[in-house]
Amino acid sequence: MLLPAILASYLIGGLPIGFLLAKKVKGIDLREHGSKNIGATNVGRVIGWKYGVLVLLLDALKGAIPVVGASYFDSGFSLTATQILLGTTAILGHTYTPFLSFRGGKGVATALGVYMTLVPFVTICAVAIFVLVYKVSGFVSLGSIVASLSMPLWYLGISKLLPGSEYSPIIFLVLIATFFLITFTHRENIKRMLQGRELKAVPDAN
Repeated sequence: MLLPAILASYLIGGLPIGFLLAKKVKGIDLREHGSKNIGATNVGRVIGWKYGVLVLLLDALKGAIPVVGASYFDSGFSLTATQILLGTTAILGHTYTPFLSFRGGKGVATALGVYMTLVPFVTICAVAIFVLVYKVSGFVSLGSIVASLSMPLWYLGISKLLPGSEYSPIIFLVLIATFFLITFTHRENIKRMLQGRELKAVPDAN
């Protein structure tokens, strides 16, 4: 039962929604425009911010579905472990989508869906960090990296200090691993920021 769930999570995460939407709306290959990424930020940059928001929500949903679905079958592991496994698989599916030769998005939106379902308060705090960094710097990529870095720190503080909260070393370690994955997928953005070539705020494209 677990192996089919892992495969399903990977395929759900791998659905290239941004790529498909750009094809449908503009008839273009998103990999040839803007930052050449299929994620929500580039969708917003190339075909309009409303479509970018739609892709963000749908990509996040790809991460939330496996986490919620983990509650409906017995994997032989704890619920938390199963949720993390399936959620992480969805993130990897988005980042390395089998539908586009294993070249997908950055993983941020799908990770948002996973952790908003798994650790919502921590995720809301990280989103606040993202908004702050984005407003100050103008870089979505920098906001994503710093927000992902903040998540294990928020989790550690909240789970230790907030009454009624429970600390899971597995969640803490996976949050750290997610930070490294997101930093890795943004390596070209980091290079462009250092060179002063990184694209800033998302313009409205009609």
